[in-house]
Amino acid sequence: TQRGQERKSQLMAFAAQRNALPAALWLVFLGNFWWIVAYDTKYAMVDRDDDILVGVKSTAILFGRHDRLIVAILQLLCLLALYLAGLAFGLGSYYMLSLGVSAALFGYQQYLIRGRERDACFKAFVHNNWVGMAIFAGIVLHYGS
Repeated sequence: TQRGQERKSQLMAFAAQRNALPAALWLVFLGNFWWIVAYDTKYAMVDRDDDILVGVKSTAILFGRHDRLIVAILQLLCLLALYLAGLAFGLGSYYMLSLGVSAALFGYQQYLIRGRERDACFKAFVHNNWVGMAIFAGIVLHYGS
């Protein structure tokens, strides 16, 4: 798939820059993978009723009534993997603070999807831009200070 090719390209770019592919990089990969599945599920929650009618498969349908719980588990796994990656790569307090901010943002997303309402689930999906910005800011601040 296109996403799979993009991930391979990112790994190759990292390896080319560092002249190595450290084992801890797989933590970054897993953290991103779990984050993608979590936010993609929130998007699928928006269209769940329509998808059922037309026979489209999605993680929101697969997870059923456990969708919110599984999204929360995926978000926690994402944060854990990114935390461990941060330790492995020696990222400091700015990065760790960014993960704390991301955890709070994930908590807000859980609040938004609590009723499984379309507009709120879409808002939670779009809200992931802030998570990405928080993590990016933590990395930039670590290397900029």
